[in-house]
Amino acid sequence: MHLSVHSKPPGFTVQMLTIPSEEKRQSGVSEFFFGSKNTSTEIPISAYEPTENGVLIMEYTPDGSQGLSKEYELSLFPGVASVSELESRFISEKKFILGTDKYGRDLLSRMLIGIRISLAIGFVAVFISLIIGITLGAIAGFYGGKVDAAIMWLINVTWSIPTLLLVIAITLALGKGFWQVFIAVGLTMWVEVARVVRGQVMSVKEMQYVTAAKALGYNNWRIITKHILPNSLAPVIIISAANFAGAILIESGLSFLGIGAQPPMPSWGGIIKDHYAYIILGKPYLAVIPGIAIMSLVTAFMLMGNALRDVLDVKN
Repeated sequence: MHLSVHSKPPGFTVQMLTIPSEEKRQSGVSEFFFGSKNTSTEIPISAYEPTENGVLIMEYTPDGSQGLSKEYELSLFPGVASVSELESRFISEKKFILGTDKYGRDLLSRMLIGIRISLAIGFVAVFISLIIGITLGAIAGFYGGKVDAAIMWLINVTWSIPTLLLVIAITLALGKGFWQVFIAVGLTMWVEVARVVRGQVMSVKEMQYVTAAKALGYNNWRIITKHILPNSLAPVIIISAANFAGAILIESGLSFLGIGAQPPMPSWGGIIKDHYAYIILGKPYLAVIPGIAIMSLVTAFMLMGNALRDVLDVKN
C-alpha cells in the first residue's frame, strides 16, 4: 500500500527502494495456499544519491513537487557491503501493468489474488449443491409417494425465495466472511439440481436393467448408486457449469454489497465496490477492469456448459 502512487493509470512505473526485514516462518501448507508473506518495506522514490554510509533518497510525490529526503545506512540492508551492491539489489523500477487502486496497491496483483475467491466459491458452492441436490432428487424420484411430495414441497418453498435474498439472510445468520459465503451460496443452488435428478431418476427407474436388478434382490442403495445415478448425471454436469457461473456472479454481488469476502481479502466484487465512483471521476479503469474480468470468467463457464450439453447429448 503506497498512498503516494494511488490511482495511477495502467503502465505506470516508479523507482522503489526495498528495505528488508526479518522473515517470519510459516507452514508449508500456508505458503502453498496463501503464498509467502512479504514483510519488507517498499518506498516509492523519485531520485536517490549514494552517500558514504548508504543512500540518500527523495520520496515520490504525486504532484511532482520535491518530496522528503532521508538517508538510509548500509546496516539496514543485510549482506550488503557496498553502496553499488545496495543499488543493484534493493533499488529497482517497478511497473504497475494495470495501474494502482485508490490506496496505492497494485491492481494486477489484487486481480490475480481475487480470482481465488471466484474460483473457490464456484467449486465449493457447486460441490455443496451437488451433494444436497443429488441426494434429495434421487430419494424423491426413486421412492415417490409421500416422500416425493415432502421433498417437492421443500424444493418449491426454497425456489420461491429470491436467491439473493436467501443468500443475504443465510450470510447474516452465519456472519460475514469467506467460508460463510461458500455455505450460503451452496445452500441456495441445490434446488435445480434436485429437480433435474428427480426427473431423470423417475425415467431411468422404469428401465429393464433396473427391473432386473430388483429381481436379483439388490437393495435400493445399490440400485440407486450403481445403476440409476450413473445413467442420470449427464444433465447435472451441464447444470453444474451454469451454477458455477451463477455462484461467481452471486459472490461478486455480495462483495459489492459489503457482505461477501471482507477486507483486506481482495475479491473482484469488492474491487468494484471500492472504485465504482471513479467511473465518473475520470478513472473508469479501476472499476471496468474487474468488471470485464467477471464477465469473461462467467462467459467462459457458460460456454463450457453449452459445449458439455452438445457433447453429452446422446440424441445427436
